[in-house]
Amino acid sequence: MASIQLLEKLNEAIARELQVSVQYMWQHVMAKGAYGYTVRDIFKKIAIQEMKHAEDIAERLGYLGGAPTTRPTPIEVGKSAREMVQLNKQAEEEAIVLYREIISIAEHEKDTVTAALFTDILAAEEEHHNTFSSLLAE
Repeated sequence: MASIQLLEKLNEAIARELQVSVQYMWQHVMAKGAYGYTVRDIFKKIAIQEMKHAEDIAERLGYLGGAPTTRPTPIEVGKSAREMVQLNKQAEEEAIVLYREIISIAEHEKDTVTAALFTDILAAEEEHHNTFSSLLAE
């Protein structure tokens, strides 16, 4: 069975995915100006992907005997579209660090299914990070 540490990390991942799902969707609604118009659909698309990640992680956590959290980590919408992208880039960087840690723990526990799930999610998060980084490039 999964360790308490792994179950806690999965809940931390769910909280982050809930955070960015709401954060990115609200940014989609609130982004203004020419730059905002450019990024709105990107925010919406990624928000939907992040909600799917939350669902997948919650299903795995449930299988492992845990109960998924309903509390997101703090949501930061930002004031300008550029600030929104900067906040999102930072959120993706934090997720990448956490998901690499989860993969390491899962591999140590010989939980290949959790490791594979987070390897797939990590690839998506790196893609999101690249998107937000590219949007900030001059």
